[in-house]
Amino acid sequence: MSKRPWPFVLGGLLVALLLAGVVSNYASAHPDGLDSSLLKGCTVNADHEITGGSCPAQQAKDHELADSPLADYGVRGVSNGFLSTGLSGVLGVLLTFALGGGLFWLARRRGPSTGPSTGLANGPSAGPTDGPATDPAGPDSDPTADERAARAAGTR
Repeated sequence: MSKRPWPFVLGGLLVALLLAGVVSNYASAHPDGLDSSLLKGCTVNADHEITGGSCPAQQAKDHELADSPLADYGVRGVSNGFLSTGLSGVLGVLLTFALGGGLFWLARRRGPSTGPSTGLANGPSAGPTDGPATDPAGPDSDPTADERAARAAGTR
């Protein structure tokens, strides 16, 4: 894998922002399968309000966060529906990216351990090493050689 994943990460972020900010406005307004199945047994009017019958949807209650700033796929205080939906999608992607990036940053390995090496990774007669083995042709000749040496040494 490339040592510089930033073009891939930024490209993925750009695609996610485009989908959340623009394409999300064109999602279907019709109820999905779960909503439809919960309405079985009830009669509804054109505004999708229950007018009679008996169904599980009658037991529905508002969520505890129903009055939060990003409730109902929109941003509170933005009156334009297209802009409100797009902005809430963009904010959701940025929040998710920030949380995920922060967790990956915390969980990533910071390099080889600084403890003493047993030397067993390179054979019983090999002594301790200061780090992963490198190719004599130079550090840029084979980028996977360092990775293979680090895995063999048990540092990755």
